[in-house]
Amino acid sequence: MNQSAVPDVSPATLEVVPLGGLGEFGMNMMAVSWEDTTILVDAGVMFPDPDQLGVDLIIPDLTFVEARGSKVKALLLTHGHEDHIGGVPHVLPLFDGPVYGTPFTLALLQPKLEEHDIDARDRLKPVQPRDTVTIGPFTVEFIRVTHSMPDCVALAITSPAGTIIHTGDFKIDQTPIDSQHFDLHRFAELGARGVLALFADSTNIDRPGFTGPEIDVIEAFEELFTSTHGKLVVAMFSSSIYRMQVLVDLAAQFERKVAFVGRSLVQNSEIAQRLGFLRVPSGTQIRDSDVQNYAAQDVLCITTGSQGEPQAALPRIAIDDHRHVRLGPDDTVVLSARAIPGNDKAIARTMSHIARRGADVVTADMKHVHVSGHGSAEELKLMISLVRPRYFVPIHGEYRQLSQHARVAKRVMSGAERTLQVLLAEDGDVIQFDAEGGRIGEKVPTGRVLIDVTRVGEIGDEVLRDRRHIAADGLVIAVVAISRATGSLVGEPELVSRGFVVDAGTGDVLFKEAAMVIGESIAGSSVEERADQGLMTEKLRVELRRFFKKRSGRRPLVLPVVMEV
Repeated sequence: MNQSAVPDVSPATLEVVPLGGLGEFGMNMMAVSWEDTTILVDAGVMFPDPDQLGVDLIIPDLTFVEARGSKVKALLLTHGHEDHIGGVPHVLPLFDGPVYGTPFTLALLQPKLEEHDIDARDRLKPVQPRDTVTIGPFTVEFIRVTHSMPDCVALAITSPAGTIIHTGDFKIDQTPIDSQHFDLHRFAELGARGVLALFADSTNIDRPGFTGPEIDVIEAFEELFTSTHGKLVVAMFSSSIYRMQVLVDLAAQFERKVAFVGRSLVQNSEIAQRLGFLRVPSGTQIRDSDVQNYAAQDVLCITTGSQGEPQAALPRIAIDDHRHVRLGPDDTVVLSARAIPGNDKAIARTMSHIARRGADVVTADMKHVHVSGHGSAEELKLMISLVRPRYFVPIHGEYRQLSQHARVAKRVMSGAERTLQVLLAEDGDVIQFDAEGGRIGEKVPTGRVLIDVTRVGEIGDEVLRDRRHIAADGLVIAVVAISRATGSLVGEPELVSRGFVVDAGTGDVLFKEAAMVIGESIAGSSVEERADQGLMTEKLRVELRRFFKKRSGRRPLVLPVVMEV
């Protein structure tokens, strides 16, 4: 983390500070300031790496926001993906102003606030594309863009220094599922009027051509509906409402009942239906508990777990551990999502379990069952051509994407009357615009904050090293040996604790009971679960955390070590 003091905004200077999302995927957040007014754009999260033990989410370091204090007047949200709204519950307590977003974005945000016991209903201000709001010296216009979910907007922020455009996440889908088209005309109008700076999504700059529209997946799914003689199970991201609509429409066409399986998917589908973004014909939807009451060939299950997450619906279905959904030899399972880097092993493990059930597995590498929500190189070039900014700042992506986007922007504007100036920034850089032009100034404190269910801790080498060994309430290591031949427990589990404080008289009893919990958990697991070290480790971790919380009132970091002997 940069430990320099947070500078005050200079007089008559527009300052833009990316707090996350530059040099990484996720954690998108930006602060825009003029004199005594600061507005925030998005507040996202990033998910931890497997070695970041005890960490559930990662948010940007909010030191800059805290330092601005009462000068922070509003939060603007571009859309409802986790990497743009997941950090809002941690940002809201730091300022008193409103939160602007489209109705669907705010509806997805509301449950997150409720989980944190935050009642901010009077602060949530719904807006529509082409609406404008005035916040101090800023006038903000919301502009329709297309993405992989409904109700997404870009922002045109006009200040005394000029207009800057923040694209949010986008692709240019000319046949959108909901008929809400990308507002190319408004971007062109703003470009003709004059745009000071364009802050543009860089995610897919390394993909040539155009990203396919959402309807591109229909043909592949039609083939799967026709050829599948058993259940059709489709795993995807729970926010992919357009994909849900395609599948629901095909299910109605092919006379299959639809069951949404997985907590987040059920929740998002209910929100989308309530707001009219997902239309399910009467009599088509059933509960997951009703799946077993229908013939397999009459059912479509839409599930979470496309990334192989151990506690999500699909991995549990794959090992016959789901209460209501079982796979059979005639079933087909479709992974309708991209594999997030780092999840390959978990996905492969889930696919192997599915294969053991005799079901077919279909991925995006086999059939065209997934399209990206981000524009490819030609769409990003088109955005630059429409807006024709004086300055260009690539955002959203690793540094290699930002750098490539910068080179592409220069080529696009090489014949323009005014030479495009590129500001290749990173998190914490203060991007300044004033009468003398645009530049990257000093840095402000930036970094990452690790979030777990009990507390918040700032990231750093020494902090992460500590978190790997001891959580806030201590560390419990459970060493468990499982027979490779029989899958049964070998000997007694060995439990070792550090920093986990219990009464001297109850410690031995507590650990004996914990060993019994391990034995019962293993005995109650299927042979395939026992043979899967990753799955067994996660199951024991959950069971032991629940046990220690119930028996001691504390939540130690539990690290099971499962060995095959």
